[in-house]
Amino acid sequence: MHPGIGWRQPHYAEVLARQPDLGFLEVHSENFFAQGGAALAVLERGRADYPISLHGVGLSLGSAVGLDAWHLDQLAHLVQRIEPVRVSDHASFARGRWAGRPGAPMVHAADLLPIPFSAEALDVLCANVQRVQDRLQRRFMVENLSAYLRWRPQPGAWMMPETEFLTTLATRTGCALLVDVNNIYVNALNDALKGSAGDPLQHCLDWIDAIDPAQVGEIHLAGHCHVDAAPGGDRADEIVIDDHGSPVCEPVWQIYQHAITRFGVVPTLIEWDTDVPALDVLLAEAHRANTLAQAVTTGARP
Repeated sequence: MHPGIGWRQPHYAEVLARQPDLGFLEVHSENFFAQGGAALAVLERGRADYPISLHGVGLSLGSAVGLDAWHLDQLAHLVQRIEPVRVSDHASFARGRWAGRPGAPMVHAADLLPIPFSAEALDVLCANVQRVQDRLQRRFMVENLSAYLRWRPQPGAWMMPETEFLTTLATRTGCALLVDVNNIYVNALNDALKGSAGDPLQHCLDWIDAIDPAQVGEIHLAGHCHVDAAPGGDRADEIVIDDHGSPVCEPVWQIYQHAITRFGVVPTLIEWDTDVPALDVLLAEAHRANTLAQAVTTGARP
């Protein structure tokens, strides 16, 4: 299966005109919730030429207050209209009550905030994912997150490893996992910057090995950047950000090759959301992913 690309506004017209050889196009679901207009018209034109994957950023699947019924309704209408090949969102939360007080206004952080890998959080996530699948009447995909802070367990409490948390989610709900290889590497790099022992690359390979191949529905590849949390700070202030603004780096390609060797050749996406380059740059990244997949399939040297 040929890889896909994230289809962003700068490339709408060029993709429709050139129709490059791609396996699918992926868009952010929330950008097409309007019941009409130019954006939806473009998406419907793209759907005539390519399979479409809908990738959300706002469902807030990990929120203890539950899902926003309006948001889920809009997603359901879009799914019915576009008939995508896959629908996904993140193992994160963004929605809650202001200051956590009952009766307080509901707020949305407009960000992907991490959830604790606890039994209680897993129950919440499972219930919300099941509600999405019941509403959409299809298997849903949940993506692992790049996280810039971690929850600490209460004294005597226990947190699961992320891989156990996600595989248990998939087992209990029947959902699929969207494995973002870059997110795994970003988290490993940030752990290393904080002094965690171990090689980041090996950590990522072990992460992949802990996932059941039957649960994987898609893979994401993207670039990241290193920034100083405090201007002029030392290495202790450095943080790695999953900004989707550069080519896939060599270690992530290595992890990807390991992933498709273990999972098989599953649908793969090149994400590029900031400093969006010329279309040919994305196509070259997709071509490299395809070359690696063919090498794994045939046993040839990439």
